[in-house]
Amino acid sequence: MDVDWRIIFVNDDSKENTLSIIKKLTAIHKEVFYISFSKNFGKESALYAGLKKSTADYVIIMDADFQDPLFLIPKMLDCMRNSNYDVISCKRTNRKGEPAIQSFFARLFYKIINRVTDVSLVDGARDFRLMTRPVVDSVLELTEYNGFSKGIFEWVGFDTHWIEYENVERTEGESSWSFWSLFKYSIEGIIFIYNSST
Repeated sequence: MDVDWRIIFVNDDSKENTLSIIKKLTAIHKEVFYISFSKNFGKESALYAGLKKSTADYVIIMDADFQDPLFLIPKMLDCMRNSNYDVISCKRTNRKGEPAIQSFFARLFYKIINRVTDVSLVDGARDFRLMTRPVVDSVLELTEYNGFSKGIFEWVGFDTHWIEYENVERTEGESSWSFWSLFKYSIEGIIFIYNSST
């Protein structure tokens, strides 16, 4: 697909050799840029910083652990160009490879948040999504860098098309999200969405 592109990495104070690898990539590829935090500010702040640095007509956000399937990107772009949607989002059809207790609480989280708020969140939704510039600008206008991204994306209210895919199991390394950090994040998300909708 013939597109002008660039990649913006956000290094949220990784303890591995991440930053030096990113710097090597920027030296080789003029399309690669990066932001590096002085300490760990968390996922939401990293996502906000990446969106703020972006200038493109279309913006894709994704995790850097390759659990978001790269092969869907051409399909996402194709769908955007041939429709009137503002957002092309991806959602998992299953939770293959995920611990059973984590899957249980994830499903419980979606049930709770959809009952107590006016914002409807899709079970299995990922942050992996393609957005038009107006969507990105609307998100940035909220200045909620410590908010709850999945809720914010739904709350700004643009037309969204969902692409489904089977969960991609992690092939290397371990998630930096422990059960308790996910639990805390879920509680913060429920509180944030409830306060935003009341």
